Amino acid sequence: MQPLDRDPGTADVPDATRPDLTSPDDRDGPVVDPLADPDAPGWGRPPITAEQRRYDVLLAVGLLIGGILSLALGRTAGMYDEPAEGWVAVLCVLAVTAPLAWRRQRPAVVAVVVAAAFVAVGELRVPETLFANIALFMALYSVGAWDRHRARAFWTRAGIVVAMFVWLLIAMFQAVTDPEGIEGFSNAGAFSPLVAYLLIQLLTNILYFAGAWWFGDHAWNAARERARTEYRGRLLVGERRRVEEQAVAIERLRLARELHDAVAHHVSMMGVQAAAARMVQESDPRQAAAALEQVEDSAREAVDELHGLLSTLRESGTEAHAASAVGSLSVERLPELVQQAADTGLTAEFQVVGEPVRVPPLTSLNLYRICQEALTNVRKHAGSGARVDVRLRYEPDAVELEVTDDGTGARRVARRGTSGGLGLVGMRERVAADGGTLETGARGRGGYLVRARVPLGPRTGGAR
Repeated sequence: MQPLDRDPGTADVPDATRPDLTSPDDRDGPVVDPLADPDAPGWGRPPITAEQRRYDVLLAVGLLIGGILSLALGRTAGMYDEPAEGWVAVLCVLAVTAPLAWRRQRPAVVAVVVAAAFVAVGELRVPETLFANIALFMALYSVGAWDRHRARAFWTRAGIVVAMFVWLLIAMFQAVTDPEGIEGFSNAGAFSPLVAYLLIQLLTNILYFAGAWWFGDHAWNAARERARTEYRGRLLVGERRRVEEQAVAIERLRLARELHDAVAHHVSMMGVQAAAARMVQESDPRQAAAALEQVEDSAREAVDELHGLLSTLRESGTEAHAASAVGSLSVERLPELVQQAADTGLTAEFQVVGEPVRVPPLTSLNLYRICQEALTNVRKHAGSGARVDVRLRYEPDAVELEVTDDGTGARRVARRGTSGGLGLVGMRERVAADGGTLETGARGRGGYLVRARVPLGPRTGGAR
């Protein structure tokens, strides 16, 4: 007998995307959620599809035709001296094969009916055993492979197997006690031909039922393992989507930080320029007009930068838009930033120390923003007229940005770090994101120091 571990095509493959073509009346037990955890209690294989149902019908029809042909051959061969009537034999063959058309919809019921018909075939002396054995094997296999109630599957098969062995033992007892039944077998010796024949029958039945039981359970476990793999795959897909959403949220938080830095820088610079224009508007109208032009330029630059950042925040795919929005802000533009600070009244100088090397885009952007925030703080806390030095230092394995001021401006608004802003916090987060260190604090001879040091990988690029 050849057990079927999987039906042709996708018969036994659980697929959450496959449409459920069965009606509620065709389902044995509660409806199974194809997205449910296969390790959860009560899990069952998905209801069968129309294709699987057609396959079962064709299987039953094929076994019925084969059983009738085998019945005709058995009668011709004279399997029994007094076989069952023809119509009785055909009904028995029909009863043992036709129920297999519902073997996956009602596996326990089908197994009981087929087992009862199998006993009737033997008791009524129907000359057909081959296809009856195949049908019983398929029925027992289907219980193990498809019954969602595993306790019922166990006890149904156990009851059928026990009943079959009791029937076999009764038949053996009748055979050994009937003189005509043991005619031709010698009883001589401890291991007579009769005993050998009975042991062969017993061993054959043990292997037959054990095979049907094992292959049924194996098909169920294989289906559950496939469902478990698909379920874990869906979990991984969901987790990947969550990670992508978190990445988008983190990117937008970073862009929000860019907004804060840009607004703080440009608004602070415009405030200083407007104050300068107001102070000289009567004594030097030309200088006041120049200061107002700088306010206009700063406002236009701020609007362009904010527009790029806000458009990035509105898009679902932030990475490409972020690159276009803030990709031009790098250490290459630090001289422009320092010049802007000088235009607002600070005495600012910029110096590059060491041989320039390529700095990763994100690190370059972060250093630009740190310098921008540090210059903004100088204007806020040291006031106009303060002297500020900006140094970009390239070391063999790191790049260092240092912004210092002398703290001797025209006005001092408040102590640094007490305004409740996000300036220093933002600097530390940016440096930490690049694996660097940030040093901030008052200088012994007056003023303030901001030093950011970021490690770099091996030098593989050219100078920037």
